[in-house]
Amino acid sequence: MEGNLTKGPILKTLTKLAIPIMASSFLGTLYNITDMAWIGLLGSKAVAGIGVGGMFTWLSQGFASMARMGGQVQVGQCVGRGDKEKAHGYAQAAVQLATVMGLVYALVVLIFTKQMIGFFKLEDPEAYAAAFVYTEIACGLIVFSFLSVTLTGIYTAQGDSKTPFYANLIGLAMNMILDPLLILGPGPLPKLGAAGGAIATVTAQFIVMSIMILGIVKQKKENVLKGITLFAKIPAEYLNGICKIGIPTAIQGMAYCVISMVITRMVSAFGAEAIATQRVGGQIESISWNTADGFATALNAFIAQNYGAGEMGRVKKGYRASQWTVGIWGIFITLLFVCVPRPIANIFFHEPKAIATAVDYLIIVGFSEAFLCIETTTVGALSGLGRTHLCSVISIIFTSARIPLAIILGGTSLGLNGIWWALSSTSIVKGVLFVIVFQWVIRTKKQVAA
Repeated sequence: MEGNLTKGPILKTLTKLAIPIMASSFLGTLYNITDMAWIGLLGSKAVAGIGVGGMFTWLSQGFASMARMGGQVQVGQCVGRGDKEKAHGYAQAAVQLATVMGLVYALVVLIFTKQMIGFFKLEDPEAYAAAFVYTEIACGLIVFSFLSVTLTGIYTAQGDSKTPFYANLIGLAMNMILDPLLILGPGPLPKLGAAGGAIATVTAQFIVMSIMILGIVKQKKENVLKGITLFAKIPAEYLNGICKIGIPTAIQGMAYCVISMVITRMVSAFGAEAIATQRVGGQIESISWNTADGFATALNAFIAQNYGAGEMGRVKKGYRASQWTVGIWGIFITLLFVCVPRPIANIFFHEPKAIATAVDYLIIVGFSEAFLCIETTTVGALSGLGRTHLCSVISIIFTSARIPLAIILGGTSLGLNGIWWALSSTSIVKGVLFVIVFQWVIRTKKQVAA
């Protein structure tokens, strides 16, 4: 099968797969940064409102990751074993699950939008209105995002990372065109504000999904996605296989988001500028973790195929090469955030108080960026081995520690900066711990094989 990752030079094979995925992830970051840059012209209150609404699109990605991760790992391992029939079955089941879960999530959010926004206790009417309209539009059509990430995962599991990259590139171009037109409404166009940002994002997600679907139909090369049907019954074997791998990842993603929601509520006590800083700061920070997640996705497919083929030597070497790559990138981002935070903050904020808050955020979280990159990549590696349960337990425990740590540090003279240090310090700990755990898992599998 084209896209076989069990043969050839390891670094070349991994890099060839990883570069388009990292580029796609970076484009995903640009989606969000583009929105924030244009929304920033409307003021920190609008940014805060969209930041709250964005929490619910983030929460949705936890649900979406069940179909994506479960489908990607199972398809990758089947491809590694040469079992094309099961690979097709898992691919179809993953797409079906993504569709159903996307529609259900949208329905629930549309019914309970008011209660969900109310959790954050937004006092400012402008921020509340922005959060409400953004959530309704972005989450109401979230099925496009669910299908996009799932199709990306299955394409990648087969060794094809170029098609998702081209799809995301075109989607980004459309998003960048629509953002200023819909958000600011130049000339005769209406100024839609937060609603315009949501419409631009949803439109881009629809385009990305459509291009990947078109690729399944038009491309002549072999693809496990060819011939899938949405309305067939999902065999229990495939459903169980996807859930076994995907549910821990989904729980981990949702738990991470819920923890962030709790912290956002703490941050809201410091004003709209603080919420806006957390939201925009997270998007800026995604330059490191989203890129690392792209490499992690490539490493996940590489390890899944090689583990399925029994090539443990290639698994270890692939992991080592990946860590060097993302580690260097993480160090670069650390230097960028710590040494030149103000020019970055000036891009998104135009009020002195908001700029000062953003500068503090970037410096503090900057110290953890290399560790965050290492953690993200190692989670991808462990998931490729099927150890998603272990990843979830570690991540949930240490990410949950942010809440009591934020309460303690936020109550000292550090104030808001204490909350930022709670985020940074736990990322450092997780980065170190995940590397130790991966080495332990590899040693255990070698002993079992012996």
